[in-house]
Formats: sequence, C-alpha cells, structure tokens
Amino acid sequence: MKPLAVAAVAAVVVTGSPLQGQGLGGRSLTPPSTSLTIARLQYEPGDWYGNPTSLPNLLTFVREQVGLPTADREAIVRATDPDLDRYPLLYLTGHGEIRLTDEEVLALRGYLTTGGMLHADDNFGIDPSLRREIARIFPDERLVELPPEHPIFRTRFRFAEGLPKIHEHTGGPPKGYGVFYDGRLVVFYSFNTDLGDGWEDAEVHGDPVEIRRAALEMGANVFVYALTH
Repeated sequence: MKPLAVAAVAAVVVTGSPLQGQGLGGRSLTPPSTSLTIARLQYEPGDWYGNPTSLPNLLTFVREQVGLPTADREAIVRATDPDLDRYPLLYLTGHGEIRLTDEEVLALRGYLTTGGMLHADDNFGIDPSLRREIARIFPDERLVELPPEHPIFRTRFRFAEGLPKIHEHTGGPPKGYGVFYDGRLVVFYSFNTDLGDGWEDAEVHGDPVEIRRAALEMGANVFVYALTH
C-alpha cells in the first residue's frame, strides 16, 4: 500500500498540481474501494464516532484540492484489525475517556513503528486519558510540542505560525504535539483547536469559510505528511 501511495503523493507534492481524472464517485455502504483513505479508530468507551461528516469532507478536499485519488469516505477500524497496515493514517477523536487493552497497545505500537501514523484530534475532554494511552504505546518516547517550522505545517499548505485555531474550548493557543520514533513523527496530536469540527458540513457549526478552509488545509497537510514520511 504505502509505496504506491508515496509515488502518487510525490507527483503532486513535487509538481504542485493535481492528478487528473482519478476522482471517485458517490458514497457507498461497502468498504472503501481504495486503500488511499483515512482509518477512523474505534475504541472503548468514548465517542470515537464524533463529527461524522468530517473525514468524508476532508477526503473530498484532498481529492479536489490536492488531486490525490482518495476514497469517498473513511474506513472504520479497531487497533487489532488485521488490515490496519493498509491505511497510511489512523485518526482518533473524542470528548472523554479512552482505554486501550494491552493487545490494542501492542497492535498500535506495531502499526506505528512499521510505517503507520496516528492523528489524535482533541474534541475537548479526551486529553488526560489520551496522554496516558500514548505513554503506554511509547513508554520511552515523549510527547513534545512541534515548532511552527516543522514540515507538517507546510507539507502542502503553509501555516507560518503552526497549528491553526478552529474552535475555542478552554482558551489559549492551539498546540501541535508529536511523538518521534527513530527520528520519524509517528503521532501527531492536535490540541485545543478541534480540526474535526472545522471539517464538518458548514451548517453543523456555522464556521466562517476561512476557518473551515484552514482546518481542511491543515488536515490535508497531515494526510500528505503521513503518505510521504
């Protein structure tokens, strides 16, 4: 999966222009027809299913504005899914508690240390338990704040000041954190911004066009980064 994905993305990133004639059609109840999609992590006991329109909208944006032949919707997976390594990016969101089993911790570590990437997107309230579970997956690596100069903030769209602010929760600036393993960014944690809200249908939150655009551009950056690093 990943070598083909990298080749496709490299053409777009290098030329700066979209691939032509490779968009996919309407929504389907069957699994995504291409592995070039995002996998949403299903976990217990929290609301892993939040922001239901977010990932389909992000995939559409990537397809139309970046030019990659993405599926029309995300895959839904558990950490122990045997097909997890088909997906270059695993997305996790929620408001409250997340508790991984030991088996899930081992599965996620295996996925992340062999080429996969996790985007954890705080939907307000998940921070304490999420940090605890990340520390279980990577007990010897720290979650560190990423500087604005990190490539994830300029992979396809440039964010000179780093992570954009989409929604207000408890005040303060947005923070982009990461876990590095053998020099590679394997976990990206968007905190105090709620990118997923910005990806939702416009009428869900009523965000201004420029805020939704910033959220989608940052999401596209994360996806392209996951494919090329």
